[in-house]
Amino acid sequence: MALIACQDAAFGYEGKAAVSALCFEVRPGDCLCVVGENGSGKSTLIKGLLRLLPPLEGTLVMGEGLKPTEIGYLPQQTAVQKDFPSSAFEVVLSGRLAARGIRPFYSRADKAIVRRVFRSLGIETLQNRCYRELSGGQQQRVLVARALAASGRLLLLDEPTAGLDPTATQELYRLLTEQNTASGVAVIMVSHDVRNAVRHASHILHLHTRQTFFGTTDEYVSSPVGRAFVDSLAPQPSEGSHA
Repeated sequence: MALIACQDAAFGYEGKAAVSALCFEVRPGDCLCVVGENGSGKSTLIKGLLRLLPPLEGTLVMGEGLKPTEIGYLPQQTAVQKDFPSSAFEVVLSGRLAARGIRPFYSRADKAIVRRVFRSLGIETLQNRCYRELSGGQQQRVLVARALAASGRLLLLDEPTAGLDPTATQELYRLLTEQNTASGVAVIMVSHDVRNAVRHASHILHLHTRQTFFGTTDEYVSSPVGRAFVDSLAPQPSEGSHA
């Protein structure tokens, strides 16, 4: 059964759709990459999946008992977030906030979950370090840990490799792939990094203010939509260069 299923769904603002014709589903163990040009509706879709926007038409169904508060969400980092003056452990522990409910303090179980997430990602050495003193790649790993602490079932990641150098980017993809394949965590990732996306994703959702493709990665790279988009992102030869 799907964790999330959209059927003829549309999301937007003030009654006007910003993205429409959405028909896709995400099952446990899937890694779905959402691609498209700027203004194609990716950010609007994220808000819809987080239940911050209701469907203007169609349906969005969460299955297997999944609640919106159980989606581990990693938004794009702001400058303020990068300078957060807490330990990495405290940042990841804040991912348990929704699960804490009305309890005034984090429980022993919450802290045990956080320690287990640090171990599963192999970043135990970062637990007691100040978050703002970590490198960009280390901060992103901590934020992935925070998302996993919120939910070990579905991660929603918004441009998780933005601003990272190639080495940190590959390490982050390695961590995500490991969690996805070994632990069965479903991943929905919005990314402009199409080449890495098709290397690591199981499925691709392509948006252009409406859904223009949904299917497996192999189907995408051989489709007219996929070929045209990947070719459009290829670096163009400089003027005067020779083949």
